[in-house]
Amino acid sequence: MPETERSVSIVVIGYNDAERVADAVRSALAQGSAVREVIAVDDCSTDGSGELLQRMTDDEPRLRVVRRTTNSGGCGTPRNDGIARASAPYVMFLDSDDVLPPGAVDALLGAALAHGTEVAAGLCVRRELPAGRDTAWTPELYRRARVVADPERRPRLVRDTLCVNKLYRTDFLREHAIRFPDGKFVYEDFVFVARVLAAGPRIAIVPDTVYVWHVRRDADRLSLSLDRAGLDNWTARIEAHRQSVDILLTAGCKRLARAARVRFVDHSLRMYARELDLRSPEYRAAWWEATRAYLATFDTADIDAAPAPGRLVARVILASEKPRDLPRVKEIAARPARLCPPYARDTDGTPIWSDDLPQVTLEHLLHRPMRLLPLAVDAELRPRVRGARLRLRLHDLYGRVAEAGPDTVDIEVTDRRRGRPARRRTVALTPGSEPGTWVAATKLGLSALASGTWDFRVRVHFADGTHRDASAHAVTGRGLLRRTALPSLRHGVLLAHPYATNSGALAVRLAPGVRGSVAVLRGRLNRLLH
Repeated sequence: MPETERSVSIVVIGYNDAERVADAVRSALAQGSAVREVIAVDDCSTDGSGELLQRMTDDEPRLRVVRRTTNSGGCGTPRNDGIARASAPYVMFLDSDDVLPPGAVDALLGAALAHGTEVAAGLCVRRELPAGRDTAWTPELYRRARVVADPERRPRLVRDTLCVNKLYRTDFLREHAIRFPDGKFVYEDFVFVARVLAAGPRIAIVPDTVYVWHVRRDADRLSLSLDRAGLDNWTARIEAHRQSVDILLTAGCKRLARAARVRFVDHSLRMYARELDLRSPEYRAAWWEATRAYLATFDTADIDAAPAPGRLVARVILASEKPRDLPRVKEIAARPARLCPPYARDTDGTPIWSDDLPQVTLEHLLHRPMRLLPLAVDAELRPRVRGARLRLRLHDLYGRVAEAGPDTVDIEVTDRRRGRPARRRTVALTPGSEPGTWVAATKLGLSALASGTWDFRVRVHFADGTHRDASAHAVTGRGLLRRTALPSLRHGVLLAHPYATNSGALAVRLAPGVRGSVAVLRGRLNRLLH
């Protein structure tokens, strides 16, 4: 194969991101000789980004700068500009606030050339900044190298809606007129990836990390996909998903279209549902109405094929014209899912969502494996001078918990920034004072932990040998979730603040001394503002 085939055009797009765009461009250029050119498309920035990129061309002949004279309002048009100008046989995309890790291009290009595929795809990691904690995006798709001869035969591919962790043969995109939606169109990746899959390319999958997606939740200007506070974001997501499904159905890709709807129920619907209590009553009403209308366009089989938690959220929304049971909806939408009391039954004994919604049945809970049941574990954390007291309460679930025989519970206290547990202990479960409950209690030495945010994870073990991982639901009221100043040999003074996460799980923020206390308050203010 000619050496010219071993070349890639990398399209970097940016708008008013002078602080970061140079790092993105450098990460693309650092991929080595396989990169023929980096096309930096500036979307009419006003912060000097265009001038900065232009200066970089003085030292890097492979860098080409395209400066748009009008702002497009989105990410699609600048990427289309890059596709139109790409001169290499293959093209990739990179956002100005992200980076390509070393070896990304070689991994993707090598796979595409070795197998003669039109597309190559690899793992993307979401890196929370400034903490630096990485979370793999759809890791189940990238556990091993493989070649997908026909996307319709592997419908799980629609779970990865990103365009940036993939390499495309340039003439394939042009031959099939595959473009991004132009203008102000949020979630343009959904439509682009659907168009790619609908064209039926052969796809080489590699297990390598090929893209680092930087997530800055405390940024002054959130990315379009992270700014979920307004209803426009949700309706834009629905519209992008609707177009994606239509594209797949028009191409005859029925299995991919169903998988896309299943993904919407299991991912998008659950993500937004567990944030509803953060929104205004007006938002909730409008969100519920829009969501109900869109879910009504799904086939019953689409919803039935979704994992149980998302399926249950969808059925509750379809069964009720107005928002209802939002605390329970949030809990069942969490990961892992939790179904909190009360546990109602129909007149024939069938488990149901509630007496008011008997049509939403829960009979699947009578047969699902214990490892998949949405167990409810309540948690109370009371910081004290002589050690914090953690109390857990496990609820029965239509007799399944009692049948399995609760035995012990493993408790992990995990550093959210690093994702590593610092404390582990196992505590016996004993019958509680309320029928159908089991309790466990232990002391925790919070003063010995580092400052930061700590999450609580539990694993319930049963006498029949099964177990279930769960999160601990934060109990509120009765003076709980208060900030408490604790003496600490390590820090002098430690401010401990138990709180409930957006999904209702228990967590605790620890901040040493006065400066730490101010940092905790500042962080909380930022979260409220965003």
